Order: sequence, then structure tokens, then C-alpha cells
Amino acid sequence: MADGRISFAVEGGIGLVQIARPEKLNALDAGMVEALADLCREIERRGDVLAVILTGQGRSFSAGGDIAAWSALTPEAFGRHWLRDGHEAFDRLARLRQPVIAVLNGPALGGGLELAACADYRIAEAQVKVGQPETGIGIIAGWSGTQRAVRRFGAQRVRRMALFGEVLDAAEAQAAGIVDLVVESGAGLAAARDLATKVMARGAIATELTKMLVNAAEGEEVERVLDSLAGRIAAASDELREGLAAFGKKRAPGFGPKGDIR
Repeated sequence: MADGRISFAVEGGIGLVQIARPEKLNALDAGMVEALADLCREIERRGDVLAVILTGQGRSFSAGGDIAAWSALTPEAFGRHWLRDGHEAFDRLARLRQPVIAVLNGPALGGGLELAACADYRIAEAQVKVGQPETGIGIIAGWSGTQRAVRRFGAQRVRRMALFGEVLDAAEAQAAGIVDLVVESGAGLAAARDLATKVMARGAIATELTKMLVNAAEGEEVERVLDSLAGRIAAASDELREGLAAFGKKRAPGFGPKGDIR
């Protein structure tokens, strides 16, 4: 990886992604956002990664976007690059073919909660707090905190966090459906590895396709899911083999009727 603050390791089919900037509570700057997008491209193509665990180093999951990094930008650069690049990285994470388990080992605030929302399953350690404090400093939750977060957590819960400043502890976040499991402090990674092992015992292709369909039902990636599923069917067909053979030999393809399909 070009940026060591986004670390990655694979063991036993599990890819561990760690936000590694503990001195800044794992706040993300532009280089880290770019590294995350690049890493997601790599993970998508790796056959040895069947599940992904995402966590933070130290005492925080992620404090979100680094205020010092984005506050110095012009409004044009903020909108064109900071927000759009963040969306690209977070979208790639949310749309990984592998199941993603987030381990919230500390506060997940602002962009940190937006990052956690990209996961398919969220485990919170007992000391965790979550919230969307952005309007308190006069800015919006710009990495899909008002879009993906609404789809995954519900509009009213997001209103209460984003408009009224509610901060939830781990138990409250579980009751609200923001996290799926609460464990004691320090036990998050072990719980995530156990869960990843269980999901890897299931059919890999069926799991991948099911994740795509659930994402589509949620409005996450309808166009890509439709094209991907239809493309798989077409790519496995006798018609494609005939079409490619005809193209190579510069003749008309012999598709024709194939009789009844049963």
C-alpha cells in the first residue's frame, strides 16, 4: 500500500483492514482516503479473501475526516475532491463482494460512523460511542451520512444524531440497530474473527450474490447488480462461445432456435 496508515493483512481467508493513525484518533486525510479506495480495488480481485474485518488502531475506530485536512480547502475543492473522493472510497468498501465486518473499538463519530455504515455487520465494544456531530461545527455529513446511513439505520435515528446531536453509547446503538453486537472492551476482533469463520463456511458464490441483491434492494447499487448478474449469465452461455468463434473466423454466428427450454 502507498499509505501505511491503511494497513492490510490476510490470514486464513480473512482480510484485516486497519485504520492506523492512532495519534489522530484514526482521522482520515486525503492520502488515507485514496489508499482505502485502492485497497478496496485490490480486495475485490483477490481470490484468497473471503471476508473482511475493518477496525481502528488504538483507542478509536475513526474520528472521521481530518478537520485540519478539509478545512483548508476551497469550497470548490471540498466539493469536487474531498467529498467525491470520500464517496468513491466508501462506495467501494460498501460494495465489496466479500462480507465486511466492522469492529468499533472506540468512538465512531462523523465520518467514522459513515465508514462503519459501509460494513455488513457492526460489532461494538462496550466503551464505544457513535454520533454525527457535523452540524455542530457548521458542516454536513458529506460521505453519505445522510444517504447510506439513512438507508441502513433509519431516517429518524439519523435526524436525532445529525440534527439534534444525540450521541449513543454501545447499548443504545445496538437497540437502535446501528450496531449488531456489543462485546466487552478488547473482545471485538476475536468476535469478528469468529463471525468471519462462520460466514466463510457458507457458499461463497451464494453469499456474494445475496449481498449484491440485498444491496440492490436497499438502493445501494441497483444498476451494477443488474448488469453484473445479467453479464454472468450471458458470459456462461453457449451463445457467447458461438459469437466469439464466429467473430474470430469472420463468419455470421449460428445462433438460431434451440428448441424448447425445460
